[in-house]
Amino acid sequence: MRLKKLIALIVCISLPATLLAGDNAYKVTYDGGSVPDLKVGTGMKLYLDTAKVRFVRNKHDVLDIPASAVTEISYGQDVHRRVGAAIGLGVVTLGLGALMALSKSKKHFVGLTWADGEKKGGVAMQCDKKEYRGVLAGLEGITGKKAINSDAMTVKN
Repeated sequence: MRLKKLIALIVCISLPATLLAGDNAYKVTYDGGSVPDLKVGTGMKLYLDTAKVRFVRNKHDVLDIPASAVTEISYGQDVHRRVGAAIGLGVVTLGLGALMALSKSKKHFVGLTWADGEKKGGVAMQCDKKEYRGVLAGLEGITGKKAINSDAMTVKN
């Protein structure tokens, strides 16, 4: 009798945990690169497997990159002021519009380049602000490459 109760308790605890465990993907937005037939702004899921990086859209693989083929990981931020929203809000209330114009929004971008034999390419993706650190850590972990901060790089002519 005790064994049945113990088994029932284990099932009751483990079943909701498995139902809550969703897929282990990151939501990203394609921002450009060498992926044919993919438009800028397309939403995808990024899967970091042990030996490859996969981009999936509508349950179909868009791109598979072997982790050993990744040559560079980069990241950066695009910071811009919310001027358009401030103007719209400023029409209604001057004080809130002025405060809105002073606020900034950040977009987080991660870039990958790879060379797999004759196949070479690159992709830039926008990541959620809560997930981009996880994306970077995962990419660094499976590729063994250190991510480069592209905002800190200076271009000399």
